[in-house]
Amino acid sequence: MIISRQYFFSFLYLLCLAVLLFNNYELTFLVWSVVAIITLRTNFSKNFFYIICCYLIILLISFFTELFFYDHSIFNKIRDITYLLKPILGLLIGYNFAKKYAGNALNYIVNLGIFFSIIHLVIILYSILAHKTLSVSEIRHYAGYFNDFEPYVFVLILFASKFNITISKKKRLLYLGIVATSIFCYLSRTNFIQLLILILAVKGFFNLNVRSIKVISFTILLTLVSYALIYNSNPKRKGTFTEEFLYKVKIIPIEAFKTKINQEDWKDFNDNFRSFENIKTVNQVFYGGTQAVISGKGIGSSVDIGRVMATNDGTKVRYFPYLHNAFSTVLLKSGLLGIALYLLSVFYISRKIVSNNIQVTNLNKLLLGSGIFLIISSWVFMGFYLKLDSKSILIGLLLGYREYLHKKRI
Repeated sequence: MIISRQYFFSFLYLLCLAVLLFNNYELTFLVWSVVAIITLRTNFSKNFFYIICCYLIILLISFFTELFFYDHSIFNKIRDITYLLKPILGLLIGYNFAKKYAGNALNYIVNLGIFFSIIHLVIILYSILAHKTLSVSEIRHYAGYFNDFEPYVFVLILFASKFNITISKKKRLLYLGIVATSIFCYLSRTNFIQLLILILAVKGFFNLNVRSIKVISFTILLTLVSYALIYNSNPKRKGTFTEEFLYKVKIIPIEAFKTKINQEDWKDFNDNFRSFENIKTVNQVFYGGTQAVISGKGIGSSVDIGRVMATNDGTKVRYFPYLHNAFSTVLLKSGLLGIALYLLSVFYISRKIVSNNIQVTNLNKLLLGSGIFLIISSWVFMGFYLKLDSKSILIGLLLGYREYLHKKRI
């Protein structure tokens, strides 16, 4: 039986997302690299070329900084090269897929989202029954801590007509229910923020006008009131299913921005570890002098946390090559130059294409929301550099699909 090229490349795209379920970065990098080569195109738009160049230059700065100023181990250098290549590979895979099969790209994404949502719900059910637990931390440990892919799928289904996705009303409601349940079960604060940002973006509330200012102001006020109620309810760190989640909501404004942390207080240290990482990184980079501040400490560099820490992967490390904060990570590897390039890439991702095509306009809004969320994600969850990140593939697809639609109408 001969398999059509479309089915073959669809399978490759599925494979790039499915491999993330194994939580094995070496395997992920291998699969993504092979797929990126197989699907490679050479005709990129200027905007997409600029985005890729930003991440490529970050890698080059890190490489030459290490070459001229430092001497890290070969293993650490190879490891960092693969990590710094990941955003490039993901964006290329998504962009190439959209350009090859743009007509069915969004419908395919929706079907994949339903597939992975069902898998996630099955894993949750199995975890509850097999391990006899309703603990938030334990369920997330077994079933996953987040998923940036599913909120995009939810938004695409919710606004199906805006993106010309053909789906019946009954199926649309069913799909929304499945994906929404899966997203909720991750109990990821970042995913909830992502969902809110993407919905507001597609609705056009990030385009400044009187209406959008009122809606954003109301959203902020509602958020502050809700947070005040949660804060005053004083949820317990280790309590019921609901209390554990509300406790994590309570510490949102603190854990990634706190400047003073008591290392001898286990609770304070654990709850605010993201801030602790940032403090350590900034101190060690600035201690390295002007060169380190400007171009970082190069590939293979790491941050000395000062104690051995257990990771979610089950390992124990003291020297962290990558932090929760993508900005801190880029500062460590390529300094302020790298951070400037990272922010520039977000600008190019968010930049709109002027068009009379309503789908292009809606994709402009979705990509603007993606850029805003990427800033937040980069601060708390490594952005595109996270080992389990799938945003880069999806954003690459949205960029390629938007270009396809724009050129089709010209």
